[in-house]
Amino acid sequence: MHSPGLRGATQACFEGCCPNPIFGVLELDQANVKNRSTSSTCRHDFAATTNSSFFPNTQFTNHESIPSLQESFVQFIKAYPKYSETAQVDQIRANEYVHLSESNHVCLDYIGVGLFSQSQSQSQYISTSAIASSSYPPSQKSDCPVFGLTYKSVNLKSQLLHGGDGSKLESAIKKRIMDFLKISQNDYSMVFTANRSSAFKLVAESYPFQSSRKLLTVYDHENEALETMINTSEKRGASVMEAEFKWPRLRIHSAKLKKMIVRKKQQQKHRGLFVFPLQSRITGTSYYYQWMTMAQENGWHVLLDACALRPKDMDSFGFSLFHPDFLICSFYKVFGENPTGFGCLFVKKSAAPNLEASTGTGIVSLIPAKQLLRFPEDSSGTDTELEQISKLATYPDGIDISSSLATSVTEQNKQNRNSKEGDQKDAGLKENRLEDSEKGESNEKNKTVHELGSLNIECRCLDQVDSLGLRVISSRGRYLINWLVSALMKLQHPNRLDNASLVRIYGPKVKFDRGPALAFDIYDWKGEKVEPVLVQKLADRSNISLGNAVLNHIWFSEKYEEEKQRVMERNGKEREKKRTKSKNAEPGITVVTIALTFLTNFEDVYRLWAFVAQFLDADFVEKERWRYTALNQNTIEV
Repeated sequence: MHSPGLRGATQACFEGCCPNPIFGVLELDQANVKNRSTSSTCRHDFAATTNSSFFPNTQFTNHESIPSLQESFVQFIKAYPKYSETAQVDQIRANEYVHLSESNHVCLDYIGVGLFSQSQSQSQYISTSAIASSSYPPSQKSDCPVFGLTYKSVNLKSQLLHGGDGSKLESAIKKRIMDFLKISQNDYSMVFTANRSSAFKLVAESYPFQSSRKLLTVYDHENEALETMINTSEKRGASVMEAEFKWPRLRIHSAKLKKMIVRKKQQQKHRGLFVFPLQSRITGTSYYYQWMTMAQENGWHVLLDACALRPKDMDSFGFSLFHPDFLICSFYKVFGENPTGFGCLFVKKSAAPNLEASTGTGIVSLIPAKQLLRFPEDSSGTDTELEQISKLATYPDGIDISSSLATSVTEQNKQNRNSKEGDQKDAGLKENRLEDSEKGESNEKNKTVHELGSLNIECRCLDQVDSLGLRVISSRGRYLINWLVSALMKLQHPNRLDNASLVRIYGPKVKFDRGPALAFDIYDWKGEKVEPVLVQKLADRSNISLGNAVLNHIWFSEKYEEEKQRVMERNGKEREKKRTKSKNAEPGITVVTIALTFLTNFEDVYRLWAFVAQFLDADFVEKERWRYTALNQNTIEV
């Protein structure tokens, strides 16, 4: 193991001094040894600059004493002068995502990649509102879906081998996404899935576990998509193994993982499926590329989970060097406004014939927005179906009927309520009535697709990301996340001899190559943890959207045994009751989570810091509890 995963972003060092590690990993000549030394120095200097530049040797014990936004930004620019080179992002945000400033909303719970800008969505809304049903006047919100989804009655193997490119709309968007991710259509096939969980389940239902019996996963947190895969795989006879993470830095326990990966001479050639993310979507920890290489060399098929990566991180991946058998990512429609979207499952063409036919669902077709607004002449369907088709409409009294086009709305909502990522809320799934009458409506469908502008599909958010490039996006995210980590660590409770910190951060702290995600907990003046769900509620009242999660698979050495008793909890989901290997819930740590996107700015992270600082007031939580009780707002759906 020579280089951490996502080291491609190191080429965007704050002084521009770090080399691209992809090639440095593979060639161990003197030049690359020198590069690694330079890279190490660069990272050390970055951490030292971050720790020493923001009000050095200062701790804040009162939320009213923290520096103002303007004062903090001045210090921020002094520490990271190259942040000004990312000003193009602020221009894009001001021109294309005006709703962020108008709503004064801080969105720190989006994971995935956006497809469209808000101004583009607004334009599409204006063009389609004219054909909305007069019975249901269009909403004033610019929530035009651009497209909807409908389930396809086809198994994954058949779709990969015989499904073709789909409609012209699907073919155009598929090509745009594969170009964006730099994935060759000669080497990989792609299918659209309802969400991230559906993509994981499709692989589990189709993978040949009868001949390759093991499933090995590398995740430091509870994960609904992964749980779906594990449950499905176990039912099909798979033996599940899970990597562990060393406390307190939550790095992979390398010795244990290597032992699980490496094949002994007498073991079968095909071991099973190795499911690997390049980065933790909860803690921001980056992992080594070489785990994939080791797995493939020892007979594993590799599924790369790219859902937590920044938009341009795939530019540094290098498909000419690493060839995962499967890759999963997710896309949402509009940042800060429309989190609906779809998942993408890529399968290496050489691996597709080895899959098994399955009976599950999850593959979807993309339906043009204008087609969604065309009611069938036969109105004998249920009211729910008609409401689902009218995705843009609202009732006169403002009740929204545009939530999701799903064969089972309840089931989809259950899958999507815990996160706002590309797979969180189904972009809209309607029944297969459309497919059943596809031949009779083919001419009308082609006409509707043509109305989108001769299929010149503009995914403006992807275009914006491409224009910015890896260097700008990774640098901006690096400056913001590390400033936030440094600022949070400066908050301490007053009048405590033990210098008790207000915030506990899990995983990497100030670090050059950490990801844009962060997991933390808040502790009150008595040392008791404030429940993450409560923090989420209070943040929502300040117009800040946060997430929460459960860290697990944590390994404690004897040195930390006492600390283990303090930090580990029994999570309330009792997920292991669904699993055959254990009847007890696995201990875990509930945490508050955030994720920065390329549109995040300094004011966003400052507002989060100022919000967290309010917990330094010993009465803050109780006052807010009382207000919530008075307003009868005991819960917020998360």
